[in-house]
Amino acid sequence: METVLVTGAGSGIGRATARQFSDDGWQVYAVDVDADGLGDLDGCETATLDVTDSAALDRLYDRISAEAGGLDCVVANAGYCQPGPLEDLPAERLDRQFAVNVHGTLRTITTGLPLLRERDGTAVVVSSTHGRVVTPGMGAYAGSKHAIEGVADTLRIEVADQPVDVALVAPAWVDTDFSAESDHLLSGFERSDRYADIYDALEGQALLGGGPLAVSPERVAAAIQDAATADDPAARYPVGLPARLVLATRWLPRPVQDLGQRVAIRTLAAIERFREAIDG
Repeated sequence: METVLVTGAGSGIGRATARQFSDDGWQVYAVDVDADGLGDLDGCETATLDVTDSAALDRLYDRISAEAGGLDCVVANAGYCQPGPLEDLPAERLDRQFAVNVHGTLRTITTGLPLLRERDGTAVVVSSTHGRVVTPGMGAYAGSKHAIEGVADTLRIEVADQPVDVALVAPAWVDTDFSAESDHLLSGFERSDRYADIYDALEGQALLGGGPLAVSPERVAAAIQDAATADDPAARYPVGLPARLVLATRWLPRPVQDLGQRVAIRTLAAIERFREAIDG
């Protein structure tokens, strides 16, 4: 039986991925920092895990080695989004964003490499179109995703002569609780009036996820499984047409990209103010 570790499995993409692999007959180790989210993952071995805890990761991989005898895939999905203009974000918020999304992701993969090598396994990093395209108000998250994409690309080349693969899966908007989970992180620090448009756009949550352009978490999970089971996985798996369109904007001249982002923020802010006026 093939074995997979899925981090951030308590909700959204991680939960869908754990179920996808379990339904396909894999032995699944599903972990999350939130124990409550793991309660109904029948057929999976579950554990509470903070990916920033190196000792806990070591213990988890020792457990997998002892119980499963090896590992065929690691899905590094654990992460979150810290929204807000970069000037306003407290240093500890930025530190935590990178600790989880970058250091935690990299540590999850590198700690598992010895087990993956034994079975010609695959490390799958769940990234985002924010790993290549930026949006005002999402700088901390985009920065962390840019960083992990650079790290993953480098690691893929470094292990190219070893029996292990590294692949990135990059959706754009996903129909999960991502926006609600990120929204509460907009509080607890002082907001500058100069960034009112950005805050209003973020309050509307169109930047954070959901909406008509969102793909289902199950579709992302299917892409993750495709990467995990491919004999020669691609370096990147954009998920859905919206992701491909977003990534295609990188080929526009930079001034055009910047102008488009500013216009989009102002438009979303105006829509949110109009909605609030109607509701009020």
